[in-house]
Amino acid sequence: MHPAFSVIFLTTLIGVGQGLYLALFSAQTYGMAKLLPAEDGRFFAVGGIVALLFLLGGLVAAVFHLGKPSYMFTRAWRGISQWRTSWLSRELIAMPLMIGITFIYILFQYFGWDADLYGWKVPGQLGLTVGVIGVIAAVGLFICTGMIYAAVKFLQEWSTPLTVVNYFILGTASGFSCAAVYAAWQGTAPQLVHFFGWWAIALTVTGFFTRGFALLRNARIKNKSTLQTAIGVRHTQVTQKAMGMMGGSYNTREYFHGKTAAFLKSVKWIFLLLVFPLPILLLAAGLTSGNTAPLLLAFVTQYIGLLFERWFFFAQANHPQNLYYQTV
Repeated sequence: MHPAFSVIFLTTLIGVGQGLYLALFSAQTYGMAKLLPAEDGRFFAVGGIVALLFLLGGLVAAVFHLGKPSYMFTRAWRGISQWRTSWLSRELIAMPLMIGITFIYILFQYFGWDADLYGWKVPGQLGLTVGVIGVIAAVGLFICTGMIYAAVKFLQEWSTPLTVVNYFILGTASGFSCAAVYAAWQGTAPQLVHFFGWWAIALTVTGFFTRGFALLRNARIKNKSTLQTAIGVRHTQVTQKAMGMMGGSYNTREYFHGKTAAFLKSVKWIFLLLVFPLPILLLAAGLTSGNTAPLLLAFVTQYIGLLFERWFFFAQANHPQNLYYQTV
């Protein structure tokens, strides 16, 4: 498939935003349970604004994927109307919902609105309730985004539960990496920085295995279609000499990435290096030294690696129609 950079930025940016939101909510929950030093509402409000900016950045990137961006405002309801059968429609509902709840969460944390909803006599119950709704929205958005691709049965490289798992794990890992940088920048208690940082390492290690399993699976895929079955000719030696046209077409532009196998292999090793071992080493160095610079470098490195990873994810998928255009 031909990777669209707008979708690459969309999925990686909202992944950071969702992961950062989950990290902030986790810290808030641990603080209320007195397992971590409790932070004031301003800490979570400013962090929520950072998460919101990532989510909005992903939304802006998505606009550039439209043939006519103005249709986003005039015809968006048509995409949403198919929510019963389309994961893309569900994503179009889940993303604004996630953005809206994040905004409400920011307001509750900044102004300190609270109420003893459950009789716990513990402050922050109202904000915690809003936070739980946000967690549900974040997980739902991860599922919708991943299922857009996992539900495409004829693209065998995508059609696996690992697609959804990797979207969730890698997005959450990048969000926790960002949270570690944010906590260090805010000068919070070292325990909180370590909480974010070590969870980022754990999630990154987990992502290494889940993404690695997906790569091994895709390398062993046996295609269900062949050139013989595609054209209905059972001869053992069928060779295509031309694509049937002088110029290109939508099929040859959108379903071919146009890169060599060597280029794809190099991209794979680049993202494996940038997403997993380098951020882990940098995070560990920043946490042990107490220096913010390695933490920031870890997040930037991992995000750049995720851009390569997402490009490879799209390019690796081999559309069955390519059997008709083996010579381009």
